[in-house]
Amino acid sequence: MMFRKDFYWGGATAANQLEGAWNVDGKGVSCPDVCTGGSATKSKRITPVLEEGTFYPSHDAIDHYHRYKEDIKLFSEMGFKMYRFSIAWTRIFPNGDETEPNEKGLQFYDDLIDECLKYNIEPMITISHYEVPFGLTKKFNSWTDRRMIDCYLNYCRAIFTRYKGKVKYWLTFNEINSATAPMGGFLNQGILNEIKEMDFNNQKDIPQNRFQGLHHQFIASALAVQMAHEIDPNYQVGCMNIMATNYPLTCNPQDVVYTQQKNHVFNWFCSDVQCRGKYPSYMDRYFKEHNISIQKQEGDDEILLNGCVDFYTCSYYMSNCQTVDPSKTGKGNLLTGVPNPYLKASDWGWQIDPIGLRYSLNEIYDRYQLPIFVVENGLGAYDTIEEDGTIQDDYRIDYLRAHIEQMHEAVLDGVDLRGYTPWGCIDLVSVSTGEFAKRYGFIFVERYDDGTGDYSRRKKKSFDWYKKVIATNGQDLD
Repeated sequence: MMFRKDFYWGGATAANQLEGAWNVDGKGVSCPDVCTGGSATKSKRITPVLEEGTFYPSHDAIDHYHRYKEDIKLFSEMGFKMYRFSIAWTRIFPNGDETEPNEKGLQFYDDLIDECLKYNIEPMITISHYEVPFGLTKKFNSWTDRRMIDCYLNYCRAIFTRYKGKVKYWLTFNEINSATAPMGGFLNQGILNEIKEMDFNNQKDIPQNRFQGLHHQFIASALAVQMAHEIDPNYQVGCMNIMATNYPLTCNPQDVVYTQQKNHVFNWFCSDVQCRGKYPSYMDRYFKEHNISIQKQEGDDEILLNGCVDFYTCSYYMSNCQTVDPSKTGKGNLLTGVPNPYLKASDWGWQIDPIGLRYSLNEIYDRYQLPIFVVENGLGAYDTIEEDGTIQDDYRIDYLRAHIEQMHEAVLDGVDLRGYTPWGCIDLVSVSTGEFAKRYGFIFVERYDDGTGDYSRRKKKSFDWYKKVIATNGQDLD
């Protein structure tokens, strides 16, 4: 038994990280557009008023807006069966709350979708991928306000109607569970609390705002699922979560229970609501102990129950260890935790754990019994152009090979795995650090953190390797 014959091999990107053209053809300002560049050692900053002479990497990104035909052709050459991308909300509704959509924005995605279909590449579209209209942040602090639901649904109606018959797979929110942690407040929800520091990684955090914002997102997602099915019964709508697997650092029962609590809140809460249609009971205690009070309207519980997603998707990059021992410190990964002594780490400190992907896929499928797509996975690394002009990224090939092997093990375990779209299939702006140097792609883009580069594309060694993987449906990984 191998991967299913109709397995979707492909790649994934996000509009704000590759399109550029940030103010072209009527596009409005999104939250990423007010974020400066950063690095592995220096946080990017949030600047509500743009600063002259400051580098904003999303403004031009890799200019996919003008080069999408070239990029899709390269994806086709690799053999992509699926391309997961996002629509920039502010291309369709520049401020987020207009009544009528921007035709030039709609036409761009018509053209992009048509280019995918031309090569028999199935689009999977993320509706909101870390790109809240900044106009809504300024107007009513974004998802803290219930009025966001209608803005979002107006946006959904425009794209569901426009792309009917062309698109089958939709994701309501990218990595929605990021908002259970402070980092997700602005990144995911566009919530901008009083700024003491402009530091993206050190914002003032108000948990009540984040979790109330999540409730509004849950309602918006559930209503979008129902709307999608009404507009086109063929539409399949999924959720998207960060799967950040947590292990107890030791077999101390306190570590085990602490880890279970971490998994409940970060890995399971959001998908429990979206897949099962109701708030899980374990959150009652969490809300009480953290002085969080979710304001619901009459009928909200019924909306959640009637708006469950059709499938589950996740990003998977790393795992974490958890312990109650205060003497165990150290930054293990992107999220809170301590290093796993059995694992190696990437250049950015993300610990590499392919077996954790198999473990996670089994846990997800046991819990929900829904089809699963791994829609982000990859290695951010410093790529060097050799003297002969090639990029010998064997480290990326090794990373991806190991994860594909473990996905196959999960399939043998009985997991209903439908597709795999590695992150940043072409180099783009890193969302966590706001830099180009952290590269994920099979395709190198001449774009650098000082704003230079001619945007030219060249294939890395991993390009031909992944082409072979797809051609053999995952059988030839050498």
